[in-house]
Amino acid sequence: MIDNLSLLGLAPMLNLQLLLDGLLIGSIFAIAAYGLALVWGVMNVKNLAQGDFVILGGYITFTFSQPPINLHPLLSIPIVFVFMFAFGWGLYFTIIKRVIERDLFTSLLSTFGLAIVIQQLINLAYGPDVQTAESGLEIREFFGGEITIAETKIISFMLAVFFAVLIIFFMKKSRMGRAIRATAQNPRAARIMGIDTDKVYAFTFSLNAGICGIAGVLISIIWVIQPFIGITHSIRSFVIVTSAGFGNLFGVILSSLGLGTIEQFSGFIFGAEFQQATVVAILIIVLIFRQIKQSRQRQVVK
Repeated sequence: MIDNLSLLGLAPMLNLQLLLDGLLIGSIFAIAAYGLALVWGVMNVKNLAQGDFVILGGYITFTFSQPPINLHPLLSIPIVFVFMFAFGWGLYFTIIKRVIERDLFTSLLSTFGLAIVIQQLINLAYGPDVQTAESGLEIREFFGGEITIAETKIISFMLAVFFAVLIIFFMKKSRMGRAIRATAQNPRAARIMGIDTDKVYAFTFSLNAGICGIAGVLISIIWVIQPFIGITHSIRSFVIVTSAGFGNLFGVILSSLGLGTIEQFSGFIFGAEFQQATVVAILIIVLIFRQIKQSRQRQVVK
């Protein structure tokens, strides 16, 4: 660890390499995290299957990239979004609708069970081996080869920015977007004003599943996908949302970029085996900070 820290001090280009990788990767984290922020903020459902939605989207991409279809992974984004949207719609009316008004433990238990089912179904269909969707894109070199950036990361970054802008536009300009924001602020008042909150909840959960599918496409061409690694993406999303707050897309983006950068530097300093441990440690720190902050804001009721 000390040797790695010393190397960072002696190699400024290495710091730049890790920073760029962290920012590019963090932009992808932001997509799935914003979907979780929507579901959590609008429906008050803590979706523990968030990462498994991402992995499922990656496997759909992988399937379409194989013979006889041979569809390029980036071209499968609309298909994956539609499939995951329909998947989320079906899950809402079969499972989520029945727990949305229940207590926190019930929603956590139901989404945790859903995550296990998705993992096992993927495992039965594809097996436990890691897979990746081949994009055929190259790696660009800069500064005489001292900085290397994969084209997949650049394109994924641009797509992440595009979809973030698209989501903002949808939430502010569309009728459904305004209904979602109204329901998030006060569901009872929204129902009085004639908004079908059940439809809003269904659309929100389905939109979240579609967003996760898009994140899964990007992840499948940059890293590997495996049936049981969805939990890591769920933890990342929880870290980002709890640190940024609900409905704060700008905060979600900043937290995602920060988390991606921290992961890259921690992976280099402590080793790749401790990279995920860093994410868990950040989650614990954020939860402790939130608890301390809430305790200071409490007032004694006499």
